[in-house]
Amino acid sequence: MSNSPYIIEITEDNYQAFVIEQSRQVPVLVDFWASWCQPCQMLMPVLARLAEDYQGKFILAKINTEEQQTLASQFGIRSIPTVKLFKNGEPVDEFAGALPEAEIRKFLDRHIPRESDALVDQALQLLQQGEGKSALELLEQAKTADPANDNINLALARIQAALGDPVSAEKILLQLPADMRDKPEVQALAGRLFFESLLMDAPSQTELMQRLEADGHDAEAMYLLAAHHVKDQNYEQAVDLLLQLMKKDRSWGDGAARTALLKLFDVLGDDPVVPRYRSKMMSLIY
Repeated sequence: MSNSPYIIEITEDNYQAFVIEQSRQVPVLVDFWASWCQPCQMLMPVLARLAEDYQGKFILAKINTEEQQTLASQFGIRSIPTVKLFKNGEPVDEFAGALPEAEIRKFLDRHIPRESDALVDQALQLLQQGEGKSALELLEQAKTADPANDNINLALARIQAALGDPVSAEKILLQLPADMRDKPEVQALAGRLFFESLLMDAPSQTELMQRLEADGHDAEAMYLLAAHHVKDQNYEQAVDLLLQLMKKDRSWGDGAARTALLKLFDVLGDDPVVPRYRSKMMSLIY
């Protein structure tokens, strides 16, 4: 039994209080282990050291799978060590095996609030108030103080985009860790930046519509007009134009219409219209 206030042995009796309820206040890292498991024995002192280093920013909850078989079964634990992170009463992330300390720190830092995150929140509030330049200055201060916080870079990308610099915003996104780039909100931002970049030197909607009236096969006009519709959130019109372009010339621009549709799906995320749009696109491919 550990004497640390940051490390708790979990049983069926205290699980609800010290994992579910506690995780509503602070992240709880649950380590499923067993005495016979050599990797578990390697991992345990690393987790204990991190619990002390983080000084209560997370709680380490240890579940002995031999003694607490019901809890292990409840979470479908088939191999150990398995480590799950709980927030707000739910498991939100996990890893398996005895990872190196540096990787576990990265894992934790994705979920544990940092002091610089408060500056990020302030900057995004300034952006909503139309004070983009002040928001940018605040984030630069935060980045100097905490250069390892990727949330700062993501906020910088949002602000650069809002200030009309999609190229700089895209460069920032490309520098984010791969697991962060895969998050839906980051993919949605990358999708919006894709269309904004297309429009940097593009003709106006009026000019593009006139071009299409003169030549209904003007692929570039269809493509750029679709980008305008995405920017104006007229998504159905954008999809229709890109599908028309695929139907007329699927290979135009090395498959530019299909690429744009996929970017648009990223923008829309889990919108229920996406499966319908995707089905229409696939019908033109196969």
